[in-house]
Amino acid sequence: MSKIGEAERKAQNRVIDLLSGHQTDAPGGLGWRYLGDWLKRDGNANIEEDLLRPWLLSRRYAPEIVTQAITLLKREARMEGTKLYEANQSFYEMLRYGVAVAPGPGEAPITVRFIDWGDPAANDMGVAEEVAIEGKDVKAWNKRPDLVLYVNGIALGTVELKKSTVGVGEGIRQTLDNQRPEFIRHFFTTVQITFAGNDSEGLRYAPILTPQPYWLAWKEESEISARLDRDVTQMMAPARFLELIHDFTLFDAGIKKIARPNQYFAVKAAQERVAAHEGGIIWQTQGSGKSLIMVMLARWIREAQPDARILVVTDRKELDRQISEDVFGGTGDKVRRAKSGTDLMAALADPTDRVVCSLVHKFGKREETEMAELISDIQSAKIGAPVGDFYVFIDEAHRTQSGKLARAMRQVLPEAMFIGFTGTPLLKSDKETSLETFGPYIGKPYRFDEAVEDGVVLDLRYEARDIDQRISAPGKIDAWFEAKTKGLTPIAKATLKARWGTLQRVLSSRDRLEQIANDIIMDMEMKPRLNAGMGNSMLVAGSIPEACKFFEIFRKSGSVLADKCAIVTSYKRAAPEITGEETGMGETEKQYVHRVYTDLLGETSEEDYEEEALRLFKKEPGRMKLLIVVSRLLTGFDAPTATYIYIDKQMRDHGLFQAICRVNRLDGDDKDFGYIVDYKDLFRNIESAVDDYTSEAFDAFDKEDVEGLITDRAEQADQDLRTARDAWLGLMDGVDQPKSDDEIFAYFSSPQGIDIDPDSEEKARRRQALYKIAGRYARAYANIAAEPEGSGFNDLELGEIRREVEKAIGIRDAVRLHSGDAVDMKLYEPAMRHLIDNYIRAEDSEVISHLDDISLIDLVESKGADAVNDLPPASKRKRENVADAIENNVRKLIIEETPVNPRFYEKMSELLTDLVRQRREEAIEYAEYLERIAALVRDAKAGHGKEYPDSIKSAGLKALFDNLDTDEAMALTVDRAVRETTPFGWRGNAMKERKVRRCLQQILDDPDTVERIFEILKNQSEY
Repeated sequence: MSKIGEAERKAQNRVIDLLSGHQTDAPGGLGWRYLGDWLKRDGNANIEEDLLRPWLLSRRYAPEIVTQAITLLKREARMEGTKLYEANQSFYEMLRYGVAVAPGPGEAPITVRFIDWGDPAANDMGVAEEVAIEGKDVKAWNKRPDLVLYVNGIALGTVELKKSTVGVGEGIRQTLDNQRPEFIRHFFTTVQITFAGNDSEGLRYAPILTPQPYWLAWKEESEISARLDRDVTQMMAPARFLELIHDFTLFDAGIKKIARPNQYFAVKAAQERVAAHEGGIIWQTQGSGKSLIMVMLARWIREAQPDARILVVTDRKELDRQISEDVFGGTGDKVRRAKSGTDLMAALADPTDRVVCSLVHKFGKREETEMAELISDIQSAKIGAPVGDFYVFIDEAHRTQSGKLARAMRQVLPEAMFIGFTGTPLLKSDKETSLETFGPYIGKPYRFDEAVEDGVVLDLRYEARDIDQRISAPGKIDAWFEAKTKGLTPIAKATLKARWGTLQRVLSSRDRLEQIANDIIMDMEMKPRLNAGMGNSMLVAGSIPEACKFFEIFRKSGSVLADKCAIVTSYKRAAPEITGEETGMGETEKQYVHRVYTDLLGETSEEDYEEEALRLFKKEPGRMKLLIVVSRLLTGFDAPTATYIYIDKQMRDHGLFQAICRVNRLDGDDKDFGYIVDYKDLFRNIESAVDDYTSEAFDAFDKEDVEGLITDRAEQADQDLRTARDAWLGLMDGVDQPKSDDEIFAYFSSPQGIDIDPDSEEKARRRQALYKIAGRYARAYANIAAEPEGSGFNDLELGEIRREVEKAIGIRDAVRLHSGDAVDMKLYEPAMRHLIDNYIRAEDSEVISHLDDISLIDLVESKGADAVNDLPPASKRKRENVADAIENNVRKLIIEETPVNPRFYEKMSELLTDLVRQRREEAIEYAEYLERIAALVRDAKAGHGKEYPDSIKSAGLKALFDNLDTDEAMALTVDRAVRETTPFGWRGNAMKERKVRRCLQQILDDPDTVERIFEILKNQSEY
């Protein structure tokens, strides 16, 4: 059992004991054997041949076959000329499918498999600790993962552990650092799962190159209460560990993915149904990765059952591509894409096509006719009978048409197993029919509120906005109508009125749309994420003509949206559509839409325009801030995500559910929620909607199926601010009274220098909390400051909070500088600067600082004594604080650069120490001290002194000269010999490094000097 604050070493020992029982000769614990502490072991690698070779020989492969297979595997693990993702992917395929080795000329190849996936106990599962790996980069210190999980000598997992008082995020960042090219990226070509954990939070897991926000937590019932022990037991048992790699790992368009718990258990439940040949429906809420469940299950069925054939019917091009290209490409199986009902039947009759995809396009009202045509084609096709054991996946199973398609397919494939997939709840009216068509739910439905709790999707914030419409002079309107329709019969007039609905709608529409547009333009200026260019939004218009009107309004607005919005609808220009429209009485709706599109596109096709608009919206949101849509892009796998969705269209049930889930996707640390702005009062009374989801917009769903979907934005914003403020005040409680600058710096930083502060590690943890909490407090305040009218805080309270937030941001900036922390762009992204500039500072105040992309070191180097003027107010109030901050930063620079030229930086350190002593003894004036520090920084960044013989020109030569007792001839001799001797790519290659050492040994007599100069050469990039 763990204890709070227990040392990291004890947690590591406990995990090893769980895995292996500390037995070295045989597996123990969960089934691993302890390989030892490899901190001082030479030659640690991601493929340990001494472990792999015996295992392969025990599988009765011939020795010469084993040698060839290991050579091929090691070649695949190298990163020569490839990126880590590509190297890891190609290695994974060899690991999963084996490698073909020919015993001799003309002989049939033998497939060598490096892992027994079917029998986990047949593998040699080993865990080593403190595995020191030599870094590739010249300045990188050797890195060592806390634990490495080896399977038959192949490193498949790494584990970073922290004590319970240090956040798991630190272990994640450490793992990501290790994957950087300057450290030990080359080690991760074989690694399939990376773990980080502590006793407080348990484990987080991810494949390689996964950004910190997307690391996952495992979720599974257990009698073990200790989080770390529970997660280790559940995830690292050999069978589960290997299963996650083999069945639940995908390479998807440049991103490696491992299943979330909800995906894993959905597939496992489906596997049980497959074994019993019983269909059903998999319901996983929008945004929780439903399509990957489909992909993983399809692959598992195909591999587990040789005669199985899979038919996937989807309306999503991206999923169609993913199945056909990414997943099955490595196995050599081709995927046939059916173009029509007849083509689909032909594919079903051809047993060579093991995986068939039928893509059903869906664009607004055309969906029903297209689906009906497909069903008719299937039923009337005169083609041979289908061949094989079929498993039919039908996407969007909540739709009525999908049920009709399933029933039509069942007539053609009466023995097939049908699985429906849905991301939204089933309508109450359709639920019984859908369950009859497909079968009961497979596994437990993964509802929206559970996905929010798990951090899979974001919570939604809702607000209704009313644009009031009134006709000010109804009598004049009636007179106008009578004049325009003079000569029509009463019946004709009635028909005309019925066609247009109400005159009020026609006359007020543009004015109303302008009001909505102005509303959105204001949000673009005021909402932090929209203003900063980090987030974007979608506007759902009621019709294509209304979408065109919105587009024209924005284009002529002169606002930020004038050139940063696009219109994406199902409209396609065609001359026949406006034939017969000309009346001479003004533009008809069809003529208007045609004109808007023609003015916008010119000779460009609708497809090319939309493709570029979507690319900008997804990849460069600062250049495409708003998409105007009608029904396109609101559903489906490849629909874009946004921060805000504005709805000015009557929507209900599935359409509304899927549309609002456009904004629930994770997208960076500064996106806390998805926001829904409703101009149609779709939820009528938000208070009753929050309490009772069976009313109004979602009354066709069962209440428990949509529970927790939306919350009132203003009410929740108040709660968020209270929570953020409590966290800030709680953090500051630890600072001693009177909580002035001295006490704040003493609590978070190291006034006497980080190298002599025994609490430096604890203070680093406090600073991480400070940066995070201050940013969250600022965002929470900004969300209310933009619209204080709806808040429960009064002006006096908001004024006090504003001052607190000002101080919080000032403290954050000052502590960051004082402590010498590296510039962290995440903390200083444009969104935060926007908050500070627009909401936090009073109108007559200065900007807190302009240190987004410049360190204190750079500031001192460029400005000398004047650097003080650019510091945050909290930093420059006291000279002592400025001096401490500068010294911490300079000392950090010297420590980091010492390997490049040790003797020179020793002098730098001595000079700094002397300057500090003189400053503390007040032997030099403050301004002179700052200028001398600036000169020291400039020298330190140069990496060498100023006075050298004429022949000593390069940085490498200067380092040799400094470290060979200023012996010019010897420095030149070593430089010349090394340049003539060092082979390309010598760093990190043991044999090539030995060649460089031998070269030095022929020139230098003292072994210590040889080693010292060798390390300098490794750290000097010119050699």
